[in-house]
Amino acid sequence: MITLLAFIGAIALLVTFHEYGHYWVARRCGVKVLRFSLGFGKVIYRKRFAGNSTEWVISSIPFGGYVKMVDEREDQVAPEDLPYAFNRKPVLQRMAIVAAGPLANFLLAIILYWALFFHGVPGLKPKLGDVPPGTPAASAQMHAGETILSINGEPVPSWQELHWRLLDLVIQPDPGQDMKQGEVRIEAQDSSGASLMHVLYLGGLEAKDLDGDFLDKLGFVLYQPVIMPVIGDVARGSVAQRAGLRSGDRILSANGVAVRHWMDVVQVLRASPEQTVRLGIQRDGKILEIAVVPQAVVESGKKIGKIGAAPQVDKRELNAMLTEVSYGPVKALQHALRKTWETSVISLEMMAKMVMGEVSIKNLSGPITIADYAGQSAKMGAVAYLSFLALISISLGVLNLLPIPLLDGGHLLYYVAELLKGSPVSERSWEIGQKIGIALLGTLMVFAMYNDINRFVSG
Repeated sequence: MITLLAFIGAIALLVTFHEYGHYWVARRCGVKVLRFSLGFGKVIYRKRFAGNSTEWVISSIPFGGYVKMVDEREDQVAPEDLPYAFNRKPVLQRMAIVAAGPLANFLLAIILYWALFFHGVPGLKPKLGDVPPGTPAASAQMHAGETILSINGEPVPSWQELHWRLLDLVIQPDPGQDMKQGEVRIEAQDSSGASLMHVLYLGGLEAKDLDGDFLDKLGFVLYQPVIMPVIGDVARGSVAQRAGLRSGDRILSANGVAVRHWMDVVQVLRASPEQTVRLGIQRDGKILEIAVVPQAVVESGKKIGKIGAAPQVDKRELNAMLTEVSYGPVKALQHALRKTWETSVISLEMMAKMVMGEVSIKNLSGPITIADYAGQSAKMGAVAYLSFLALISISLGVLNLLPIPLLDGGHLLYYVAELLKGSPVSERSWEIGQKIGIALLGTLMVFAMYNDINRFVSG
């Protein structure tokens, strides 16, 4: 129910903001708006306000919405309404009306990010765990316990920002004046407080590395406090619960090998999907042996085992890893603008790499995945949910600006052609474009739904 409500709430907000952008600019340009609809299909609620010619409706299919304007291309127009017809407005006004929808989505993202940065965004400190040998981080002489301070002079206050900054640099290399292509300058601080400088080389990454967690490929592993092999929570209906494991059980061994830390147990379980693992358990002073068969799940293209149990965590150590990033109102606006711009650019770059075959089309997501993320973020709290809304709003804005017929970007393309040739594009061209747009969007939706179903089936 939380997932469903979070998803419907997200769609309602994003679509309303998008369509209101079209509506607001259309009214400012003197266009008569007949209907503002949240959703498609059969109308289930309608309202008309006094002194307003627009009918406000909610329709049965919630995946989208529309603004219906007076337009001679779509229906007969009464003579008195001809001055208010969309198609009779100057081309620049029509372009402004069409572009207003995606721009409203960017504006929503800026507002949400501003609120988040002003309020404070929780995150994890960018502190490194063990650096695997042979990785770019190891070649840059980086070591466990270092805290990243900045990348190419840009402050890095959290692990999430570290991930974002490096992804941005992988997709759009931007070397400094004295740096080679693919190299970035990283300022860090060791556990004693001493300042360190590293030069990290990103050029060894391949496009396929972006499909999973590319930080692993670079050798960036988040520091984790030592966690004892004591079970804290057992998921309902999980392998662990069915096997009889309980909260408070201390794991002494796995397949006869003594374990000292929780990660020792995790490594054995991950390496044993659908295979019996015998766990030595200490419970209430007694020693037990419990057999579990880890469920096989696919993660970053690999089959691994999981049993649905989480460790007991020392809250003090956990709190020491947490940080909160917040700014004053002006600085928060600057960061909101930068975040929205960078997210838009990276989205476009990723789309271009998918088209060129450089990044797997598995990165596409459809409504099932979006609904799942909506539910997960809502359960995590308001900050996570608002961050999700901002990201999806940017994605919606970017998608609608693509030069594909049926989308706002396709209409803008026609209007640019009209500006260049001095007359509207022919009806035949519009019809051909519509068919191409339907084919492209249909194919895109098929891939997205396939990915959703595949993720759902594979866990």
